Amino acid sequence: MQIPLIAQIGVDQRDSEDVALQKMILVGVALSSAVAAALWGVVYIAAGARSAGAVPAAYSVLSLVNTMLFAAFPRFPRYRFCQLTLILLLPWLMTISLGGFHNSSAVILWSTLCPLGALVVHDLPAASRWFAAFLVLLASTALVHPSGDAASLPSSMVTFFYLLNIGCVVSLAFAMLYYFVDKKNRLQERSEMLLLNILPIEIFNVLKGEHRTIADQYDKASILFADVVEFTPLAKSMPPMELVGLLDEVFMCFDLLVEKYQLEKIKTIGDCYMVVSGVPRPRADHAHALARMALDMQACVAEREFRGKRLTFRIGMNSGPVVAGIIGRKKFIFDLWGDAVNMASRMESHGKSEAIQITNATHDLIKHDFVCETRGTINVKGSGEMEVWHILSEKQHDESNSSRVAAE
Repeated sequence: MQIPLIAQIGVDQRDSEDVALQKMILVGVALSSAVAAALWGVVYIAAGARSAGAVPAAYSVLSLVNTMLFAAFPRFPRYRFCQLTLILLLPWLMTISLGGFHNSSAVILWSTLCPLGALVVHDLPAASRWFAAFLVLLASTALVHPSGDAASLPSSMVTFFYLLNIGCVVSLAFAMLYYFVDKKNRLQERSEMLLLNILPIEIFNVLKGEHRTIADQYDKASILFADVVEFTPLAKSMPPMELVGLLDEVFMCFDLLVEKYQLEKIKTIGDCYMVVSGVPRPRADHAHALARMALDMQACVAEREFRGKRLTFRIGMNSGPVVAGIIGRKKFIFDLWGDAVNMASRMESHGKSEAIQITNATHDLIKHDFVCETRGTINVKGSGEMEVWHILSEKQHDESNSSRVAAE
């Protein structure tokens, strides 16, 4: 995408987006006001007010020279100070030369662009100081006695300049603030989109409106962990960037499945992928949806190579109550806690390659709709002997109904 010419003046690759935006706005205002000032000067000179017309003409030249120096020597603080000073003082000088507020058709209104511009391109304390300076200059116009070039201008000309000064200043101020607010809104939208890629929308909305620790109990949820088999030897055999690219390809496939089944990806830890169903949006079919995703994950990995490598995964699932939320104040993530989470992790770590291993808790929820086979009992760290199952496939609709009737 081609960068506008105005955005290239005084550009610095080290600038943040806010500073780059401030530079572009100030240069835009400087150039547009220089053109307007030149026209103002021509009109006043044509009307016979030559000394008054010389002031906006001088502003136009000085503003252009200042901008050219900024393009050659991009020192934004100096450029900003010089430009704001010109915007503040020269309309005031024109007011003096024309003999006061009324005779000059309130040309000092152009000076308001100085504190307004400082709000956009500077900080609040600096903008306050520029505004105080403007008030001092405005008050000083009351001491100016009517005289000067404006004495020869007809009243219709004074009224005409009133309209031009008020209309143009307000239009410029509105355009400057509109552009700035529009850019700010776009930056905010980008920030919110990045945050929504990290947090569920429900949690994002809570964070926007409240400042509190977020932790909620979910009585019915299912958790899945998936891990690459023999990942350590694989990692040693590949360059780091190639390995990261491989994982990115795999996890992108899994991310699409998360969206397909409207689940919630919690995080990736190295080669481990963690998903939850029923959190933060409760759903009655939490175990079924997660089981379908697990089968699709198996198929996705079995059907293709990733960076020329064939991968196999261990997948573990469990169902039960969890606590979900955010803790800490920096680099926070939405996470899960509870025995159900720990047991799902154990199902993965104690599982077999290319198998989806589940607990009795999950099996009881899906047994009528999925083909499962028992693996017998295994010794699970921290829980002792327990029966586990493997999910083989989803039952066909008729077969599923027959199983329910038989069970009843």
